[in-house]
Parts: sequence; C-alpha cells; structure tokens
Amino acid sequence: MIPLVRFKSTYLILFLCICFSSTSCAQKSSEIKVAAEQTELYVNLLKGKNIAVVANQTSVIDTRNKKQETRHLVDSLLSLGIKIKKVFAPEHGFRGNADAGELVKDGFDTKTGLPVLSLYGKNKKPSKEQLKGIDIIVFDIQDVGARFYTYISSLHYVMEAAAENGIPVIVLDRPNPNGHYVDGPILDMEHKSFVGMHPVPVVYGMTIGEYGQMINGEKWLKNGIQCDLTVIPLKNYTHNSEYSLAIRPSPNLPNDTSINLYPSLGFFEGTIINAGRGTEFQFQRYGASFFPKSSFSYTPKPNFGSKYPKEKGKICYGVDLSTTKKLSAINLEWLIDAYQKTPKSEKFFGKTFTIHAGNTKLQEQIEQGFSAKKITESWQKGLSDFKKIRANYLIYN
Repeated sequence: MIPLVRFKSTYLILFLCICFSSTSCAQKSSEIKVAAEQTELYVNLLKGKNIAVVANQTSVIDTRNKKQETRHLVDSLLSLGIKIKKVFAPEHGFRGNADAGELVKDGFDTKTGLPVLSLYGKNKKPSKEQLKGIDIIVFDIQDVGARFYTYISSLHYVMEAAAENGIPVIVLDRPNPNGHYVDGPILDMEHKSFVGMHPVPVVYGMTIGEYGQMINGEKWLKNGIQCDLTVIPLKNYTHNSEYSLAIRPSPNLPNDTSINLYPSLGFFEGTIINAGRGTEFQFQRYGASFFPKSSFSYTPKPNFGSKYPKEKGKICYGVDLSTTKKLSAINLEWLIDAYQKTPKSEKFFGKTFTIHAGNTKLQEQIEQGFSAKKITESWQKGLSDFKKIRANYLIYN
C-alpha cells in the first residue's frame, strides 16, 4: 500500500523505495518510469469525474517500450473510460508546433474532437467559466528546469485558478534533464513576468512536481492561497539520473545537448545575437553577421519553430557548441564573448534581457567588464538561501 502524506496543503504519494536513499541509485536501479505510465496510481482518482488535462506533445507514455507504440496521455485516459472534458495547452500549443512567443489559438483536437483551450493566447490562466463543471485537473508536461522556460508559469496559473475554484490538481511528474545542479541569479520580483514568476535561480534543480510543491508551500499564488495538490512521483529517479527526452519539449530544443545548453544560451534571447534559431542546431551555437569573420559560420533561415529568426538570411560568424560536454553550471563566458565581439554601434542588450536575467545587475556587470567568475561569485549568497528553501520540497535525492 502506498500511503498519502499531507504536506501543508499538498498530498504527496510516496514510494517506499530504497532507491530514494541512495544517490547512486540511477546507475543501479531499474529504468526510470514517468508518473503518467503508472496509471494504477492515479486512474482510480479520476474515475467518474469530469477531467481537464493540461498537456502538450510531451504528455506521452510508453516512450521506452520498444514493443509498444507511444501513446498520448489523453488517448490513454480516454481508452480507460476517463471522462476528459477539455484540454488546456501551454506555449507552443497542444501538438508543440508554435513558435516561442507565438499566440496559441483555441480549437479542437482533430484526433479526439476534444476542445483545446490555450494558456498562451488571450489568457494564461484558466477562467472560472472554462473550469465550470470540472472536478479534477491533471497536469502532465515535460519541463527542462530553467526559470525562463514558461511551463512552470503555466503550472502556477493552473494551480491558482484551481485553488480559486476549489478544484484539486494532480501533477504527473517527469524528470528534469537539468535537475543535477542549481545555479544562476535569483529573480528580483520587481522584474516578475511570464518568463520568471518566482524568486528562484535560473536553474532550480527540481522536477515540475517538486516545483509545484514549492509554489504551494511558499504561498506564491495570489493572496497566499494554496492548491489541493497531489504529485504522482517518478519511479527509480534521482536528481543525478541520466534521462534523454524522447520528444523535443519545444520546437527549438531538439536534443539533449540543446536542453543542457539552454540555461546558459537562453540569455541570448534578450540580446540581438542569434543562438541557433533558424538552423537545425538551436541553442547549440551563437553568432552574428557583425562578429569578426571566423572559420565557423551559418545562415539562419525560417524553419520549424522559428519563422523569423534573428539575422535571417545573413551569414553569421560565431561559435559551434554542438560537441560541448555536459554542463553542471551556467557558462557565462559565451555571453561575455558575444558582448565583446559586438561593435559599440550595435545595441547588444534588448528590452527583454532584464526579464530573462531576472535583474538589472547582470547587464550592468557585463557592461562594466566583470569576469564570469566574479559575476557567478555574486550569486552564491542567493543560491545558498534558495537551496535551504528548495530542500523542504524535494521528493527525490
């Protein structure tokens, strides 16, 4: 029997698994099993209820079973007789084919006929009318562990709407491919936005289920309300587990390398520098047409996930990072290098750099010529304080 343990207003299903007591478990244990695949743990909670699902293209099961085709969570639940009434889709849409920042429209899923309501269009938070008649919300989206990746912001608003309307939320947990470290500047709440809603570092080292617990426990929802939250945990997972995503979590994160480099190269989103969008090596390179000529060059062109890439149609000179070894810390050397290569006649920092950094200090430090080492040293007090808060909400070692 798996006990239910009350944690503030959060219910957490805990595994009695010896793996959770050993950091070396990832190498010795059975294969990681995502929560969505463990239907025996949550289907009985859904039977006879009207369900809303928050999902996208990553919400699949059987991804590691070579004998069985991958199935979407929605299809699986419908086959089990669960009454799904509607689907909510985050940034990039239900099937994951919208550009970053592109508004997602409401519509209907062509396969199931279910209404699909956008959480990245007219509203980012489910309305009272949209939740009318819903008994439970199931949230199942693959995160990548970076503060400016918007799926955790969608989780916040779903939890907030659910709490306001007295609807329980079940999070089906998934691994964090950047869960093995914590790094970056802490968000200054003066610069809160949809690409950063909470006082956390750029890399926070938590699964989306653990993060949901922190949102609840720290009372970050409006007016300090708390959500009736149940996290269905992963099996055989630790924060040091190696986990390769079977499906790209968004159009411009095509592989493990891009996902690992994303927390470091995501800062380029707030600059005039191209970080691989418009190529097949998104977040695995950076460059610009005005950089000094070098042996490495590429030309960004409109493609899947990037209709209007920076430096479109121009030859960009820069740095190829596609063979970079796995990072366990944010690398600021690339951002500083790009800044130094940019002529003073060009405006390097854009309007959104501050919200990506989470503060004004990082831009000031780079403009003042601080080294990467000196900048990262300035983060350490904030990181130490955050890790103490983080420890209260961890499910896995």
